[in-house]
Amino acid sequence: MRSELFSSENLEKESAQPGMRLQNSKMLKIELNGEAMARVGSMVAYQGNVQFQALGSGGLGKFLKQKLTGEGVPLMKVSGQGDVFLAELAKDVHIIDLEPGDALSINGSSVLAFDSTLQYDIRMVGGAGMASSSGLFNCVFSGYGRIAITTKGTPVVLNVDAPTYVDPQAAVCWSANLQTGYHRAEQMGLGTLLGRRTGESFTMSFAGQGFVVVQPSEEPPVLGSGQQQQEGGLLGGLLS
Repeated sequence: MRSELFSSENLEKESAQPGMRLQNSKMLKIELNGEAMARVGSMVAYQGNVQFQALGSGGLGKFLKQKLTGEGVPLMKVSGQGDVFLAELAKDVHIIDLEPGDALSINGSSVLAFDSTLQYDIRMVGGAGMASSSGLFNCVFSGYGRIAITTKGTPVVLNVDAPTYVDPQAAVCWSANLQTGYHRAEQMGLGTLLGRRTGESFTMSFAGQGFVVVQPSEEPPVLGSGQQQQEGGLLGGLLS
């Protein structure tokens, strides 16, 4: 049997070391020897002796926060020995290595999987004192290990060496030490009163020293329980 489908670039990539690696730009492979955390529903295939356990938003404390804030990352624990393949709607997958002292704030909808050695918490985004389309809360990861994130398309990494503004739905992750806020991008005027809008009511602002990863696509707003949609959208959708 012959086909370009069976070319070497499409064959499973093997490694002698356990852990996360890219199978290709759209798929993550975890060579499992222990346990890892993954987004619920992201498994597309597995081989070997592997168990999956749903964890909700990752523990009782985070579950209660999720219920109060409407935010969270639906997680499952993957354990055993074998190969697990993960993907999310054919989005691009990127692996980030965190080292002791590192802290990364991540849009929850962009979290695909992470090592169980990492710690994460749901925190309020600093300066979020108004409603917009991106969410008041985000996930902050720290510790030592790997995390896999997804982007819709090829992202750009902005070096924050000047005041930086990003559409909240396009912000994937950023240095946790940055000062964040919300900035009204659209100025009130006669056009606004007449219903002419730019579609960019609010942007997230970043200041300090660090980076922001921006994807070339906007996540649709996701409303938490009990939330009402307001003109210009809600600050939902960071964590779906």
